Amino acid sequence: MISMYKNLFDVNSYKNVNHIVDYSPFPILLSLSITQLLLSILHYVEWMQTWPLFFSLIQFSFFLWQWMYNIIIEAAFEGMHTKIIQRNILTGMILFIISETMFFFSFFWAFFSFSLSPSIWFGCVWPPVDIQCINPWGLPLLNTVLLVSSGISITNAHKHLVANKRDHFHIALLITIFYGFLFLCIQYYEYNHAQYTITDSVYGSIFYVLTGFHGTHVIIGLIFILICFYNSLSGNYTRQHHISFRCAVWYWHFVDIIWLFLFGWVYIWGSR
Repeated sequence: MISMYKNLFDVNSYKNVNHIVDYSPFPILLSLSITQLLLSILHYVEWMQTWPLFFSLIQFSFFLWQWMYNIIIEAAFEGMHTKIIQRNILTGMILFIISETMFFFSFFWAFFSFSLSPSIWFGCVWPPVDIQCINPWGLPLLNTVLLVSSGISITNAHKHLVANKRDHFHIALLITIFYGFLFLCIQYYEYNHAQYTITDSVYGSIFYVLTGFHGTHVIIGLIFILICFYNSLSGNYTRQHHISFRCAVWYWHFVDIIWLFLFGWVYIWGSR
């Protein structure tokens, strides 16, 4: 009994079960880079200059990569990610996705608040007067097909990884990356040819905030998948241990589902 309580308060035995992470500068640096990224987005909206945004994206990607690389070392080389740690990581990912869902829910709430009860300030109609909405059955439909296809391909990649078919896994991941990159290119083209901007009434503001933040999540998802691709090429994944890729699959499916809501409510229903 006494030995049991000694083990309970023994720091070394606690570390064997729950990994205490080492000190790292990258979490705070990544937080600062996210702040700079948001400021550069505001700078782009106000003055339409792309170089601060481009620099912030590179800086954000670098710090994110370095932090993920430290985690790779802990998991693949130091063996710190036990089953308990993996379960905690999955729980944390679930809570993170729930928080992101609430984030988008706030913007959807604003969209429905204005669309179901249009204000007199923009003609008591929705969409507001002089807003020429984007045809949902053109590029938005194509982007929907691309994201749904990418969700199918990343699910197949997970199946191939569990089946230890590494070549098929890499091909499926490359297909997912291609679909995601093509989605971003089409969305960029759509922004450049839209008949309204973020300053054109509340419709333009909500539209660009919703689709812009979703596009940002697609970029983060692609970085996440690229890190997983590097992990696999480095031999850090096994059939039983690929916790980071499972988190990437969950995150990518979350991005897919948010886009389906965007396509159905904002592009189709909101443009009536």
